[in-house]
Amino acid sequence: MAADTDSAVDAELVAEIAAQLDDASTDEAAAIAVAVGAHLTDRQRAAAAAVAAAAADDGDSWDGKQWSFSGRVEATQKRSVRVRSDAPTDPWSAAGRTERF
Repeated sequence: MAADTDSAVDAELVAEIAAQLDDASTDEAAAIAVAVGAHLTDRQRAAAAAVAAAAADDGDSWDGKQWSFSGRVEATQKRSVRVRSDAPTDPWSAAGRTERF
């Protein structure tokens, strides 16, 4: 176990942990260093996943909704409109700009 752990863990980190914990062996210090490293890696991955999810949420679009909105405009204003892809996706903002469609 120690041979596998030593190759995957920074030797300076193991030495620092061993120095701070008087009664810890080198193997125990390596195990602590692996656990701390795994925790930090997990936090970095979680943060990256959160950023990716936030970026995906920002991309609201009219896909699948433009036809229903266009139908509402036609029913209320008695005219056909084509909803542009760069139109605001917020229904209130879009309703205020129907004369531009």
